[in-house]
Amino acid sequence: MSISKFGVVGTGTMGNGIAQVAGQTGLDVVAVDIKQDFLDRAKGTIEKNLGRMVKKEKLTQDQADAALGNINFTTDYDALKDRELIVEAATENPDIKFKVFKQLDELAPEGTILASNTSTISITEIAAHTNRTDKVIGMHFMNPVPMMKLVEVIRGLATSDETYAAVDELSKTMGKVPIVVNDYPGFVANRILMPMINEAVYALMEGVGGVAEIDGVMKLGMAHPMGPLRLADLIGNDVCLAIMEVLHSGLGDSKYRPCPLLRKMVAGGFLGNKTGVGFYDYREDPRNPVARSF
Repeated sequence: MSISKFGVVGTGTMGNGIAQVAGQTGLDVVAVDIKQDFLDRAKGTIEKNLGRMVKKEKLTQDQADAALGNINFTTDYDALKDRELIVEAATENPDIKFKVFKQLDELAPEGTILASNTSTISITEIAAHTNRTDKVIGMHFMNPVPMMKLVEVIRGLATSDETYAAVDELSKTMGKVPIVVNDYPGFVANRILMPMINEAVYALMEGVGGVAEIDGVMKLGMAHPMGPLRLADLIGNDVCLAIMEVLHSGLGDSKYRPCPLLRKMVAGGFLGNKTGVGFYDYREDPRNPVARSF
């Protein structure tokens, strides 16, 4: 099954990146969100990203214009009625995702594949809220989507071989490398990554090192391009907390207990890049943030 009509629900950080890559691939893209403001912000982000690629001579201006022209931004869910595959990239909240999938199941044609960009929620459980469990699958893109090659492909208990084959082919067409993993909390990427971030927050809370020092050790000693605390800010500390809570509840092991400092950060609204302040302060110079004292 070759996919040409592509849909995205949710146009935040992940959704607009997925829409951009799909548009660059030449797919006919419909990007849906609940507010026009969200869509305008997403379109602006994609325009900036494509403009940056033109300046770096990775794309021509004509290619950038064509990519943006391939994307229809709308608040009308009915625009998804003719899609062959729809990727849900809504907030990492089970109830929201279940509601979206129930709505898409009622709206989309019988043969449409419904994929979730969830980073940790069970694909089998999401599929149970539809009448097409064989056509539900996980497509977990990495952030930032236009740059990162990996797509974790997660098969639920009922996902068919045909659905998997179509998603595998599409991922490669989009220039990604699909790696299939099983449906367990956090899958592979976040089951390994998030406990590392959580442990970095524990090290900060316990005074083992400061923000810059912890990140510096991981960058210089482990060759990480970005330290774990800076990465937490990029992902969103609220997202990190939500994933840790899913790991903790789903696996029942105390080693996945979210750090109290991470909970405090989220409660205080220190979510990272998107709020201007997290473990770093981004308000004066987002590209060169200042490590905060704790």
